[in-house]
Amino acid sequence: MKKLLFILGVTSTIAFTSCEDMFTPSIENFLDIETAYTRPLYAQGILLNGYNRVPTNSWSFNDVATDDAVTNDRASNYLKIATGQWTAMNNPLEQWRNSRSAIQYINNFLSIQDKVEWSSSAPINSMFNDRMKGEALGLRALFMFHLLQTHAGKTSSGEVLGIPIVLEYETSESDFNKPRATFEECMQQIYADLDKADELLPLDFEDISNASQIPAKYQSLGVNLTDYNQVFGEKFRLRMTKRISQAIRAKAALLAASPAFNDGNTAKWEQAANYAGNVIQQKGGISGVDPQGALFYLPASVNQMESGRNTAEIIWRVDRGDLSSSLEADHFPPTLFGRGRLNPTQNLVDAFPMANGYPINDAASGYNANSPYDNRDPRLKNYILVNGSTSGVNNTAINTAVNSPTNDGLNKVETSTRTGYYMRKLLRQDVNLNPSNVSGQYHVTPRLRMTEIYLAYAEAANEAWGPTGRGSFSFSAYDIIKAIRTRAGVGTTNGDPYLEQVKNNKDQMRQLIRNERRLELCFEGFRFWDLRRWNENLTIPAQGISIENNTYNVITVENRVFEPYMQYGPIPYSEILKYNNLQQNNGW
Repeated sequence: MKKLLFILGVTSTIAFTSCEDMFTPSIENFLDIETAYTRPLYAQGILLNGYNRVPTNSWSFNDVATDDAVTNDRASNYLKIATGQWTAMNNPLEQWRNSRSAIQYINNFLSIQDKVEWSSSAPINSMFNDRMKGEALGLRALFMFHLLQTHAGKTSSGEVLGIPIVLEYETSESDFNKPRATFEECMQQIYADLDKADELLPLDFEDISNASQIPAKYQSLGVNLTDYNQVFGEKFRLRMTKRISQAIRAKAALLAASPAFNDGNTAKWEQAANYAGNVIQQKGGISGVDPQGALFYLPASVNQMESGRNTAEIIWRVDRGDLSSSLEADHFPPTLFGRGRLNPTQNLVDAFPMANGYPINDAASGYNANSPYDNRDPRLKNYILVNGSTSGVNNTAINTAVNSPTNDGLNKVETSTRTGYYMRKLLRQDVNLNPSNVSGQYHVTPRLRMTEIYLAYAEAANEAWGPTGRGSFSFSAYDIIKAIRTRAGVGTTNGDPYLEQVKNNKDQMRQLIRNERRLELCFEGFRFWDLRRWNENLTIPAQGISIENNTYNVITVENRVFEPYMQYGPIPYSEILKYNNLQQNNGW
């Protein structure tokens, strides 16, 4: 009996202790915003929420929604877009929540950053404050660009609207029912944020070796070399810089100058050319073109990018992170233990010219339909795994024919190619997916590449000044395209006569520039947006190749279903329901 009472007593004690815990809340690990004033890492964490939300932190592969690729992943959201199954209630490309959330964090940071004690040293505190503000403003402009790219468009009245401009941290007392600003007003806000960011940020985060390199405003505060490098030195590589801010300005200006948002105003093309040209000029002009820039994803380039360093090609990128093999697991063909997810189309393959520079449909090209991959632009086999190519650590031959003895063949199994091609670009061939010996490698995911800026300049300069016009620069659209094609190995043995032919015709040069952009930036998430800003045909069917007994037959793999209004994306329907001041884009 005593033993029983003892047990009941212990049980009661435990029970009452548990009840006490239930009714007395534990100390929570929530900090109020004022805590950030004396805890700079906490304040910086608010800003880092912006970096974490940059849409290009990973690959989207929205090429699947264009004429460049299809996928064997039947659950792909981009497949749904390609086949017309996206709505204002279900938009896989939606940036409204992500980018507006990022802007909310950034506005929160901007509302407190002047009160944060970044350092006990007044001069160092001033430098940190400037730098953090510059980063925040550059990021806010970037997120506004992504919102415009995804959600700007024409309303039923024909007016081109952007997004609501929100520059203050919103609280529960704020007015959330704000109308969309005009597209032009949004562009001016982007430029204003970037102009201020330019004033506050260094061109790059690198240590300087001479005190004379310290900006005058900081020299007047008595800042020494060590102090300056502590704030603006190499430890902060991969964060927002003046060079990145300038590249974002060029990217945004190209969108604004494009036909979808510009009614033929040449001044906008000139502005876009000037912004891109400034970035190129700071990189040394034509001579600054990285010889290996088109192969930035291969070991020779990736292995250089340690400790935050970049090659000449990369303006801004995501950190390499740990050794990985997930990209290859998704996209290697089945014989290499991959899922073969993204399948380049025959449309894209046909866009690669011959090595002599001529398009394959030109009589001077020498194209042979019975040997379609011979004597082609070297980028074709660098970027696309064609029938007979070798791949992987063991140089395995890939057979994509209908009667292939392996699962790499056309439509063999659910992880086989649907087009007769597999993606090669971005993948490390030294990744081994064999279950008995899996090994990963470092990868680089660029947020901004110089090649994008070169092509932005070429496009804008051609529209503003013609193929050989240079504005205030030492290079023209023609010069840029020649450098890009020479780097690729196109027209190098014959002087590239096709380029020489089109350099005298603005319309023909426009088509060549657009095609070079298609090739150079394939699988990097550009074509979906490019087709829309160019007002191009979105309904061209995705084609493939059926190979049997050395006979090549082009096949239709997937029809594209786009209504005209889908040139612009929708405002989320849930937002339209909540706020009557928001206007929807026409058709949605």
